Amino acid sequence: MNSHELFHTLHQLSRHLTNTLNEALKPLGLYGSQWSVIFVLQTKGSLTQKELCEYLFVEAPPMTRTIQRLVKQGYVRQVPGKDKREKLIQLTDLALKLYPEWEKTVMENNQSLLKHLPEHSQEELFHLQKSWLQKLL
Repeated sequence: MNSHELFHTLHQLSRHLTNTLNEALKPLGLYGSQWSVIFVLQTKGSLTQKELCEYLFVEAPPMTRTIQRLVKQGYVRQVPGKDKREKLIQLTDLALKLYPEWEKTVMENNQSLLKHLPEHSQEELFHLQKSWLQKLL
């Protein structure tokens, strides 16, 4: 197999998945990048911007813009951490209230994208991705 084709297809798939998620979230006033931050904060609790960047593999400038947008929308707040220079990012009560609706939209989008991929293939794909990612890290 040609590695260029493999990575080209992965990039195309990633772009398609991103665009589809953005379209699904658009009526709710969110983008996929914002959902990623919200999902991680819901799952892992309060994190610093640096920790979010490291976990999501996002550079600091786009993460700063995403966090600023979420603050402006009232979905996250920045609170002082242990160190005066450190700020923790956490979900607001409004975000916690809206989270089930956002999650439902994302789940419906995901199910729609997976409907033509048999369950055993989904599991195999998940394990391949997880294993590959762990080896890269």
